[in-house]
Amino acid sequence: MQELIDLLKKTHDVRAIIEWGGLTMISAIVFTETGLFVGFFLPGDSLLVTAGIFARTGHLPLHWLLTLVPLCAIIGDQVGYIIGRRAGAALYRRPDGILFKKAHLIRTHDFYEKYGAKTIVLARFVPIVRTFAPAVAGVAKMDYRTFVTYNILGGILWVFSTVLGGYFLASLVPNVDKRIHEVIIVVVILSVLPGVFEYWSYRRRTAASKP
Repeated sequence: MQELIDLLKKTHDVRAIIEWGGLTMISAIVFTETGLFVGFFLPGDSLLVTAGIFARTGHLPLHWLLTLVPLCAIIGDQVGYIIGRRAGAALYRRPDGILFKKAHLIRTHDFYEKYGAKTIVLARFVPIVRTFAPAVAGVAKMDYRTFVTYNILGGILWVFSTVLGGYFLASLVPNVDKRIHEVIIVVVILSVLPGVFEYWSYRRRTAASKP
C-alpha cells in the first residue's frame, strides 16, 4: 500500500514528470487519463498548464504539444468509448478495486443524463468525469459519428485552453516557472469547482423533488 501511495505522489509531481519524460510522458498520461479507468487520478489539467509554462520558457516545443497531445486525448476517448460499447451494462456491475470506483461511473452517468452528447466536451474540464465519460457514452450507444465530432472538439479545446493558458501565464508573470506549485494549487482549485457546483446543483434538485 505504501508503494502505491508513493507512486501516486510521484504522478502528481508535474514538474518532475515533464523534466523526466518530456513530451512523450505528457502524451502518455493524457492518453491514459482519458482512455483507461486507471487514469482517473492522473494530473491532466495541472500537467498541461505546466507544460504550457515550460513551452514558454523554451523547454518544450509548443507546436508538438498542440499536435501530439490533442491527438492522444482524442485517441484516449476513442478507446474509452470502445470499452464502454463492448462491455455494455456489465460495466456497472464491475466490482470496486484500488483503481476503479463504481461511484465515479455513476457520477459520470448522471452527468451524461443531464448534458447528453455535450458531456464529451464538458467532461474534458471535469476531473474524474473526463476519464469515465467516453465509456458511459459507449454503454449508452451514443451515435458514433456524434461521439467522434464531440470528441475531437473537446480534445482540441481542452488541450489548447490549458496549454496556451500556461503559455500566456508565463509571458505575463515573471519567473512563474519557479512558482509551479502555486500555479498547480490554483489549477486544482479551478478544476474541482465544476464538480462542486454540479454536486451543489444535484443536492438542490434532490431537495426540491422531496414532498
